[in-house]
Amino acid sequence: MRLAYLLTGGDQHAAEDVLQVALAKTAGRWGDIDNPEAYVRRVMYRQQVSTWRLKWRRRETTVTALPEKSANDDMSAVDLKLAVRGALTRITPRQRMVLALRFLEDLPEAEVARILGCSVGTVRSTTHRSLARLRRLAPELNEPEMAEEVQR
Repeated sequence: MRLAYLLTGGDQHAAEDVLQVALAKTAGRWGDIDNPEAYVRRVMYRQQVSTWRLKWRRRETTVTALPEKSANDDMSAVDLKLAVRGALTRITPRQRMVLALRFLEDLPEAEVARILGCSVGTVRSTTHRSLARLRRLAPELNEPEMAEEVQR
């Protein structure tokens, strides 16, 4: 579910849909699968890519800026999640996919390239551009107190 949530840019309902479709597709072949978890993950990746290609796909909407942060409250973890989620919804689905595969799934560049059907160079450049865009979209993640929260 975490992977589906990240792949869909933090949209809980879309994540549930992606996971449900992946599990439904996997159920029919369950006896033939050696590694069900890996198979379900691959189906989720491909399902998400198929979603991007649909003409009628929903357009993402952005929200206004978050309210100012109050001094030294216990909401820093929530603030961090909101900042990350907000930034992830503002990058492209392909960028989210590359970041999810590289950093959440900890896959090597060659494996990500194989899954996405592109070259290793494309994965590298997309990763670089995605991280640069996240840094621009959520500069608050570079603040010292946020960096400490990420390390915890």
